[in-house]
Amino acid sequence: MKTILVPTEQSPTMVSALDTALLLARKFDGCIEGFPLRPAVADLVAMDPDSGLTMVAVKENDAEMVRQAEMLFRSFVDNARLPESSGKGPASLSWLWLGDAPSGHDFVGSYGRVFDIIVLARPGDEWQSPSMITLESALFESGRPVLIAPPTSPRSLATNILVAWNQSTEQARTMADAMPLLRTAERITILTVEGATVAGPSGEQMARSLMMNGIKAETMTLKPTGKRSAGETILAKADELGCDLIVKGAYTQSRLRQMIFGGTTRHILANAKLPVLMAH
Repeated sequence: MKTILVPTEQSPTMVSALDTALLLARKFDGCIEGFPLRPAVADLVAMDPDSGLTMVAVKENDAEMVRQAEMLFRSFVDNARLPESSGKGPASLSWLWLGDAPSGHDFVGSYGRVFDIIVLARPGDEWQSPSMITLESALFESGRPVLIAPPTSPRSLATNILVAWNQSTEQARTMADAMPLLRTAERITILTVEGATVAGPSGEQMARSLMMNGIKAETMTLKPTGKRSAGETILAKADELGCDLIVKGAYTQSRLRQMIFGGTTRHILANAKLPVLMAH
């Protein structure tokens, strides 16, 4: 995981996202690249075709977003004492800034395709919030894994990993993307929650596959107690074990179903207090 993309905006959770990216970059001697994340014009205001005043206001607001995002990013890398990358050779612990990135959340998904991983702040509670739109663009359009930072900066990353194994295609994809982190972990627990799986290989079969790759993992199967959901069970076990990363496939159920009825992905996105690696 040498190339790390961090869409940057002025928000209370952005520091945690940058801190999480730095932990990852230090682990793999990687390069953190930031760019100003801002909505497209249509997301900012309903434009009045008979007035030029609205367009002027949008342009001024857009320029201020770019300026604040760049100041935040540059201040962070300066405090971390990271050198600027030339972008012309093998990656090392360093940074880059893409100042001329286009507006619109869909750029995260398209540009993210050439990175090893995308790091984002945890979305807000609103299902259609801009941060959720950014996350879904990254998950569904980039083809790359997404590391979601918790609200508070983590102290460590991927030393003690909980795999939320539900036997699905999405989880299999996430496991493949997580292999660099799994190879460096000190402890891995593969957790299966009864009643929250699809037809597929067991956690024990996944552990055997990892063992054949030289990675040791223990397995665990739990039944939710009382009214506790699968998502609550996963987060409670991660907290109990002192984990510093959850590896979880995203949206085994459809987004629409999760929006209406809730689901494991949605619960973890809304409540995780540790980094979560997701892919779809």
